[in-house]
Amino acid sequence: MAYKIGEDCTCCGACESECPNEAISEGVDTYVIDPDKCTECVGQFDESQCAEICPVEACKPDPDHKETRAQLEAKYKKLHP
Repeated sequence: MAYKIGEDCTCCGACESECPNEAISEGVDTYVIDPDKCTECVGQFDESQCAEICPVEACKPDPDHKETRAQLEAKYKKLHP
C-alpha cells in the first residue's frame, strides 16, 4: 500500500529528497505522496524512506491504497525500467 502524510506533518521537507520515486511534493498545508508513484521503497530499500526520516512520524501506510508486494514490485519496474 502506498504511504500518505498525515496532519502531523511539520512541512520540514526531509521526506521529499529521500523518496527514490519522486512521489513526495509540497502540498497546500503539508507534503503529499502520489500513490501512483509510491512503492513503499520496494525494489530499492528494506524500509520506506519517508517513514524512516520523518521526525514526527507523519508518514503512515495509506489504507485506501492497499497493494501486495508483487504489485509494488511491478509498479517499481514500471517507474524504473
